Amino acid sequence: MTARQPVVLVTGLSGAGKASVLRALEDLGFEAIDNPPLTFIEELVGRAAPVAGALPSSGKKIAVGVDARSRGFNAEDVLATLARLRANPDLRTELIYAVADEQVLMRRYTETRRRHPLSPAGRVADGIAAEQALTARLRDAADLVIDTSELPLAALRQIIDTRYGNAHEDGGEPRLGLSVTLVSFAYPAGLPREADVVMDARFLRNPHYDIALRPQTGLDPAVGAYIEADPDFGEFFQRLSGMILLLLPRFQQEGKKYATIAIGCTGGRHRSVHIVEKLAATLSQTGWRVTTTHRELAREGIVGRKPQDLIPPGGADAVPASKATS
Repeated sequence: MTARQPVVLVTGLSGAGKASVLRALEDLGFEAIDNPPLTFIEELVGRAAPVAGALPSSGKKIAVGVDARSRGFNAEDVLATLARLRANPDLRTELIYAVADEQVLMRRYTETRRRHPLSPAGRVADGIAAEQALTARLRDAADLVIDTSELPLAALRQIIDTRYGNAHEDGGEPRLGLSVTLVSFAYPAGLPREADVVMDARFLRNPHYDIALRPQTGLDPAVGAYIEADPDFGEFFQRLSGMILLLLPRFQQEGKKYATIAIGCTGGRHRSVHIVEKLAATLSQTGWRVTTTHRELAREGIVGRKPQDLIPPGGADAVPASKATS
């Protein structure tokens, strides 16, 4: 069976990270085009009529950015274009919608000193409100909604890579359906806004109180072994994974395209991180497509570093007080 041509339309709120999504797709081999006139989209993609063998002439993976800056932008026209592209059996077309909280968008506009495209001479808040109303139907139709309010760039790129990184020209296609995201977080920093399910791991024994484990994270085997030595861990994890495995098929039956499960602890460094990794392995083994995000580790730039890099110059005892909980 010949692989279908990957086509990704990227839209969302101005300032929510659409350009970053396009750059991430470009790094995966997509030919990225930002804000062409809507009438040109199908020409860029290639022939999109539902005719067998009508592959795009370029033969490349294509990502197209469309938002309020696009000439002739209209949500109904975007949806109509999307429907025609999806009707072509030789195309695999998806829509990504990037969103962020109003306060976050306001801050980003203030930092960059940009004008909002829908309110060039007025208040940014008015432009944000207008764009939310204008694109509401696109959000509802999206295959993937990404809330970038608290999402580090590395985590955003991981989400894109997990979903589209295996869409190669050699015939591979990603498994579509329900996308599951597991997030570790620290309660003092706030709940992840996009979470569908939130679980509290603060009752488990805390590696922070072991001086040798304190500078490490839940990605380290020694920390995982310490957490799993808690007499209640086994039953907790069994019930947690059982509940999630029960919920995911029901989410899928209800038409959900993505589900976010958040696991929290005090510092977001040890217990929640280990549980997310262990749960991700369990879900992957049963066939679910899973992305993991460690919010606090990503904010600190810890994800991907070696264990010895986590120990400050003064040794384990020199861990700052601000990092002294988990």
